[in-house]
Amino acid sequence: MDRFDGMRAFVRVVEAGSFTRAAETLGMSRTSITQLVQQLEAHLRLRLLNRTTRKVSVTVDGAAYYERVVRLLADLDDIENNLPGSSPAPRGLLRVDVPSPFANMILVPALPDFHARYPDIAFDLGASDRKVDLIGDRVDCVVRGGEITDGSLVARHVGDLQLGVYAAPAYLAQAGLPAHPLELQDPRHRIVRYRWTNGLPYAMHRGGESVKIAGRSILTIDDGNAYLTAGLSGLGALWLPDYMAREHVASGALVRLFADWAIDPMPLYVAYAPNRYLSKGLRVFIDWVIELMAVHAPRTKA
Repeated sequence: MDRFDGMRAFVRVVEAGSFTRAAETLGMSRTSITQLVQQLEAHLRLRLLNRTTRKVSVTVDGAAYYERVVRLLADLDDIENNLPGSSPAPRGLLRVDVPSPFANMILVPALPDFHARYPDIAFDLGASDRKVDLIGDRVDCVVRGGEITDGSLVARHVGDLQLGVYAAPAYLAQAGLPAHPLELQDPRHRIVRYRWTNGLPYAMHRGGESVKIAGRSILTIDDGNAYLTAGLSGLGALWLPDYMAREHVASGALVRLFADWAIDPMPLYVAYAPNRYLSKGLRVFIDWVIELMAVHAPRTKA
């Protein structure tokens, strides 16, 4: 048995949660992965994994071994990648999940620049607003707006999205143009709600005045593109990042409300599992996202 092959197989089984999914990601057969892990357990004289017909879970010894092996494999890859004469260019497949509007309006249009710099990196890109299980879904990193509440993740602050309140002209013709944010709580007004805000009121500031807007809603949505479409269709007022609204304001499809009021910016993060090996490809991708956001949404706080 090649011990390092066994270690890599074991790590991938732990991260994928099954021998079958680990085999798929490594391009090997399930039988080969199973044999490598069994041989590793025999060499160590330890049971690393608990196996049932329904799931695979790591043992106490396996969890401790996993923590050490992940670091060892990362160090080994760094040594090999930095040898004199080795190719300095990052390569490989990155599995990344980002919000759908961010993918459509910022990330994908800029990917030709990334590809020109790093032609040997390929992407498996998820464009969604769903909550991703980074290990179970075999995702290297996610880009997410809002504070990261999962303390098990490493989150790197890459930008701050400036926000505004917007509504379609057809909606304003029906409900009236509000002069003050609190007017949105009047029964004649509606707010399109975004699911991941969990119904929290929106805070707005002007001078020494601060208000929180709850409002009523007839629609709650969990996808950014659909959320924008709902506002364009006149279903209510929206709290949008400026990059999502800019084109529609220019065309007259949306109207900016309360321009003299400030809304705390939405922090944007790249998050990844703490035990995930940061390959060269993932490192340059994170650095590139920071560079990209310095243009589209510069950081306003540390």
